[in-house]
Amino acid sequence: MKDESGIARALAEVGPRLKRLRTERGVTLAALSEATGISKSTLSRLESGQRRPSLELLLPLAQAHQVPLDELVGAPEVGDPRVRLKPLRRNGTVVLPLTRQPGPLQSFKMVLPASRRTPDPVTHEGYEWLYVLSGRLRLVLADRDLVLGPGEAAEFDTRLPHWFGSTGEGPVELLSLFGRQGERMHVRARPRSRR
Repeated sequence: MKDESGIARALAEVGPRLKRLRTERGVTLAALSEATGISKSTLSRLESGQRRPSLELLLPLAQAHQVPLDELVGAPEVGDPRVRLKPLRRNGTVVLPLTRQPGPLQSFKMVLPASRRTPDPVTHEGYEWLYVLSGRLRLVLADRDLVLGPGEAAEFDTRLPHWFGSTGEGPVELLSLFGRQGERMHVRARPRSRR
């Protein structure tokens, strides 16, 4: 439930805000009435708080003053658009979940430590796509032992025995897309056939 006293307070501040805006610009009630089609008495009652502001009144006023509607009503500023992610840390590995809702596809940014570990391949349901941002990634996939550098990607069925980590030369930063249902990632668009 919204704070009704906060709404009442915001509405009460509209009148003084309208009067201040008009007087700062040196506009008379008569000139504003002519520009908006709103009677002088209605404008006066609106500025003094005797008339409740409505969209029918505020829209022409915003247009006449050439200001956004939210400036007239004192709308709160939009919140901070930055996403505050909480990294998970385990054995020197930092995992930053990028997907905020549960679903069939999850994305992660990972930073793997520089330590060289003995591969310990695992298997599970799903399909994974890896993209190396920086460093050199060692990927052991079934009987293959691969090294991927920045800008390289790999995709594989996670039912195959797999393991990935640093080559030991430094930390590795990568993006991971994982689908639990074994859906294959589509990283390339097929060109349309020309008719």
